[in-house]
Amino acid sequence: MMRRNLLVSAAAGLALCIAGSALTLAQNANQAQPGGATLRPAASFSSIANPRDRSVALFTEMGKVMQHPRCMNCHPATERPRQADARRLHEPMVVRGKDGHGAPGLECATCHGKQNYDPARVPGDGHWALAPASMAWEGKTLGQICEQLKDQNRNGSRDFAALVKHVTTDTLVLWGWNPGASRQPAPGTAAQFGELMQAWADSGAACPAS
Repeated sequence: MMRRNLLVSAAAGLALCIAGSALTLAQNANQAQPGGATLRPAASFSSIANPRDRSVALFTEMGKVMQHPRCMNCHPATERPRQADARRLHEPMVVRGKDGHGAPGLECATCHGKQNYDPARVPGDGHWALAPASMAWEGKTLGQICEQLKDQNRNGSRDFAALVKHVTTDTLVLWGWNPGASRQPAPGTAAQFGELMQAWADSGAACPAS
């Protein structure tokens, strides 16, 4: 009986994947947005003499990435992720689950493989998941996101060095610049974003006003 239930659950999950992929194809057929916005290089902010003002300007530039759909979709305020450039609620309907990898029977890996599957417009990565609820960015101001990012009680106990390493080496973060299927990538490059974050930390890690 248990085996039969597992098979039924797997079949249902596969059906949802197929239905969701078909819906995504239909919704996005005319929404391909190749290319992405640019980021100013970190060095271009060196002319701002006041360290705090320079730090705030650097984080504001970082916000182009953090508030972009490629990042924001996986940092939702609710238990349900969003998808596509329009940031629609995820279809099929899925939820975070206890560890960010989905609910039992319909984990993220049910549909999302280790890499993008462009024919069906299904994005993928080796550890596809939602960001922890403590790092929900949706609905927050850039200043609130900044304070949240610095808080080691919420950011996974990461100091600034660990944050820079995270955004420049974590494959799921890097996916934002290689989203496949003509999705709009995050602005600039991962290396540029890492340089901005390092310069922000070096200049005092000041936050924009909330």
